[in-house]
Amino acid sequence: MTTLSEQQVQRDPRVLREAWETPATFALLPAKMIVDSKWIANGLALLPDELQQGHYVLLTSGTTGTPKLVVGRRERSEKLAAILHRQQESEPVEETLVLLPLSYSYAFVNQWLWAECFRRSLKLTPGFNNPSAMLDAFRKSRNAMICLVGVQVPLLTSYFQGQSFPGIIRVHFAGGRFPQEQLPALRELFPQATIFNNYGCAEALPRLTLRKADAAEESADIGTPLPGIELSTNEASELLFRSPYRAVGIVEAGQFHALPSAEWTQSGDLAQLTDRGSWRLLGRASEVFKRHGEKISLATLITTVTSTWAGQAVFYRERDARGEDGHVLVLAPAPAPGQLQAVLLSLRRNHGRAHWPLRIESVLALPLLANGKPDVQATAAREDKTLLWYQRI
Repeated sequence: MTTLSEQQVQRDPRVLREAWETPATFALLPAKMIVDSKWIANGLALLPDELQQGHYVLLTSGTTGTPKLVVGRRERSEKLAAILHRQQESEPVEETLVLLPLSYSYAFVNQWLWAECFRRSLKLTPGFNNPSAMLDAFRKSRNAMICLVGVQVPLLTSYFQGQSFPGIIRVHFAGGRFPQEQLPALRELFPQATIFNNYGCAEALPRLTLRKADAAEESADIGTPLPGIELSTNEASELLFRSPYRAVGIVEAGQFHALPSAEWTQSGDLAQLTDRGSWRLLGRASEVFKRHGEKISLATLITTVTSTWAGQAVFYRERDARGEDGHVLVLAPAPAPGQLQAVLLSLRRNHGRAHWPLRIESVLALPLLANGKPDVQATAAREDKTLLWYQRI
């Protein structure tokens, strides 16, 4: 099976088009991988014969750090790209600037495949690795679309403070918490842009719901399902989906698992249906736990933190001295004393002591995964974190 690396595509985007137009299934791999070539080869060898034609494979670790191969059917993804074109009102868009790795399913479908299907210009950039090149691309843009991850907004506002880019008319967010509280700053940067909150997961390849930024007031509201997609929850409030566009299978822990179209698939999130008919996320299943008998939602707590903190923020899990589940808050960059006090005051006003972090730490910048999401495991393991505050009781 043909494998393409991010570096190959960056050097010559035509190789990706050729792979898509060739019947044989291919894999697109990120520049930085947490697995080696042997792991990839063994995983691809597990694909059944019926998936050796007309499909593509992406490597993802999501936010869990557990690697898996996700297998998509090209025909399904092309249909999803057409739906996204309509729902995201993309007809006026003439070009898309790629700031994220194309091996990330969000950028792959929403940008590369969309550009191929609708004959739009695709412009690869070094993204946040080279802010000056990104600035140049923004300034030269004309009726452009960009795709971002919410945690990148503080970097954007710090790099380009006081500037605006009217040539960018669509701004999409996915892959993490939507930066609702940053909308004023985003509208200053992109005064002509319609901003969207996109929600999905790797198994959805990659989209389940969509909403315009101003259609709700809280970041947890992910809008309504795209046409043809069904959402539901079980007794544990786990969000389930059925989608005609989703992945057909995954390879994980040395095994291939088919994803039959008629079966419900877990998204990995907890959610509830709102009175408005939209869906509200309650947090990742791994980020909701009990502490001193109270239910803790890190998604809710990060909303409280970012209501007063404009920088980067992430929680990682840790047990306290008694063995009780807890969490640690990491801010980047280091806050001024007044900013730290504002965060603490917001936590105390809105949540009981059981919800407070065990500690608050800081780093210069959060380590990020290749797809732009915070690397929680790397953050927890860093030895250069500065202790800012800790619970004394």
